[in-house]
Amino acid sequence: MTKRSVPATRVSPYSYVAGRLRLLDQRRLPHEEAFVDCESAAQTAEAIRSLAVRGAPLIGVAAAYGLCAEARRVVARVPDDLDIALALAAERLVSSRPTAVNLAWAVGRMRAVVEASSGGAAGERVLLLEAEADRIAEEDRLACLAIGRFGAAWLSARWSGLVGIPTVLTHCNAGALATAGIGTALGVVRALAVLGPVAILADETRPYLQGARLTAWELREDGLDVTVLPDVAAASLIARGRVHGVVVGADRIAANGDVANKVGTYGLALAARAHGVPFVVAAPTTTIDLATRDGASIPIEERDGREVVALPLPGGGTVSLAPDGVGALYPAFDVTPAALVDAIVTERGVSEPPHAQALARFAAP
Repeated sequence: MTKRSVPATRVSPYSYVAGRLRLLDQRRLPHEEAFVDCESAAQTAEAIRSLAVRGAPLIGVAAAYGLCAEARRVVARVPDDLDIALALAAERLVSSRPTAVNLAWAVGRMRAVVEASSGGAAGERVLLLEAEADRIAEEDRLACLAIGRFGAAWLSARWSGLVGIPTVLTHCNAGALATAGIGTALGVVRALAVLGPVAILADETRPYLQGARLTAWELREDGLDVTVLPDVAAASLIARGRVHGVVVGADRIAANGDVANKVGTYGLALAARAHGVPFVVAAPTTTIDLATRDGASIPIEERDGREVVALPLPGGGTVSLAPDGVGALYPAFDVTPAALVDAIVTERGVSEPPHAQALARFAAP
């Protein structure tokens, strides 16, 4: 495989210009590159809820720009209602997906700007909000680059005696489609590709197939070696020595190092520990929630069970995978205990167990 430089992606999942947030509709990938235009907080919240845009860091960025779009919409109509409108919009956005802490964090930063600018001219306040959203996006872009470098260095040190091409297994999608940069878990993968050849196994990630549809799409677009596998095959491949590292993202990291990520992550961590394979979580410090003591305190989003039994079709519509009338359960996330996480890679460094002290240091202002 050809050595590449970081960043190594053409994917840009969002853009914002003068009150219009344009989002790459991730529900339509890999078959079609379509876009959703959002000119209000309500439209942005629906894009987040419906998974048109997804990934913990990116939904924070999207929410920030969604508030900017809302501000421009309100100022053009009833500028005196700006504070009330943005307060309601912030609540709507935060409630659109409850597990990812980046969403509430980004909205909190934007609300701080609203409060600090209270009494100012409406047009100037909009510009202040847009500048803050730009900062949030740029900070995430830079964080992804740093996470990639730290994670690649950490894994490479543990592969010093490895003969042949290392294989990394990842779950869900924590790449350029989930962030404002090169990705968290896939940022590590991209940084590893700078150092030499690396093979990537992407769990299909049922039921929404983020691995098969999204991870495979963006890595193929960038010319990286990716192979999709059924989720249920991962543990046996780890046991057979076919995997040299597992790298995943996170939607929330509790103060003690427990990690909430796409459901199925916990099982990978168990298999990795059983067979001596490094298990790495890659996430920006905005994903660390020191106010949440442990994983038991993390709210787990329960999505509509119909998403489990209805397979989306490329041209629209769905096909049923189960008999009519059969229910389905879909917790969208699970929690991996801190003791199973060999490394938590952030833009400020790498935490190894026990994680609590390092996480507190990384998350400090």
